[in-house]
Amino acid sequence: MSFAAFRTSARRIGVVAPVARTPRTALRNPAFRRFSTEAPQAPKKSSNAVLLGALGAATVGGVAFWIYTSNSDTAKEAGTAVKSGVQSAKAATNFTPTKEDYQKVYNRIAEIIESAADKNYDDGSYGPILLRLAWHSSGTYDKETNTGGSNYATMRFEPEAKHDANNGLHIARDLLEPVKKEFPWISYGDLWTLGGVAAIQELGGPKIPWRPGRIDGFAAQCTPDGRLPDASKGADHVRNIFYRMGFNDQEIVALIGAHALGRCHRDRSGFEGPWTFSPTSVTNEFYKLLLNEKWVWKKWDGPKQLEDKSTHSLMMLPTDYVLVQDKAFKKWVKAYAEDEQLWFKDFAAALSKLFELGVPESQFVTREPWIMKSTDE
Repeated sequence: MSFAAFRTSARRIGVVAPVARTPRTALRNPAFRRFSTEAPQAPKKSSNAVLLGALGAATVGGVAFWIYTSNSDTAKEAGTAVKSGVQSAKAATNFTPTKEDYQKVYNRIAEIIESAADKNYDDGSYGPILLRLAWHSSGTYDKETNTGGSNYATMRFEPEAKHDANNGLHIARDLLEPVKKEFPWISYGDLWTLGGVAAIQELGGPKIPWRPGRIDGFAAQCTPDGRLPDASKGADHVRNIFYRMGFNDQEIVALIGAHALGRCHRDRSGFEGPWTFSPTSVTNEFYKLLLNEKWVWKKWDGPKQLEDKSTHSLMMLPTDYVLVQDKAFKKWVKAYAEDEQLWFKDFAAALSKLFELGVPESQFVTREPWIMKSTDE
């Protein structure tokens, strides 16, 4: 939920932080260093002979010509299979960019996140919308059919880009397009999910274990509408959506805590307003407000949503409110409201799992996820 010339100008003028923003270092949880995994030392030069040997039958001759020139769905599916094989072979032969290369991409994304302050965008950060892009591009996974997820970045195509749940996400995709041009070797799936990692870490949240290996697919792999949560629904709907992806109740509550960031927009989702008083800081305030505030139905001409009775400036969606109405959900809301470090730990694990949905294990370039450095480290 982009920039060549932009990057140059951003370096010249620097970044202006939001006026009342809490320093990220004060919010980050040092205990999350225990998630750190040393990156494997990839050789500086890879063997092209080994790579060609692994891929030869799939990428040469008339078959390859047909795959890359035909517009048929069959050819596109074959092309995706070849791409997956290529990625798997790259991972097997260490023919991949290094962790340091991906760190450069992360750093560029972090510059974009901060640039919103100069552009008067929302609350001064592009972090929330980049997180939403990463979430929505991953949350289409169906474990029964093994379709959807972050592997093919199918939101690039109109069928999926036009789904109601993805309204407004062209902003995030456009923001990251210059990064793709600057680092053309990174797949869109890796770029978008790395953007979600950067959003959490740069806005004071926990370290999110992440690793690259996603490939870009075709429009034929777009998922059907309706796989993402409908904010107007109840507890049964929430469970159906998340169980389909393979999450349990605890993980559901942990993931919805991402609403600590950002706000809803009337011209996108139909809903309006922020969830917390600090929409550019990752904290457990979402859970505290759910439990401790008095929530009433908002009287307006928009869809049903709740507002806090004391200030009328905050909002909760019906799918948020069910977390305190359902007993199984509520026990986790209480736990996370009382212990931010517990939520950080569970949220980091669940978000990392979400971002890997739909990606074959053989495609990943490392068996253990990486921890990317935040810009203040």
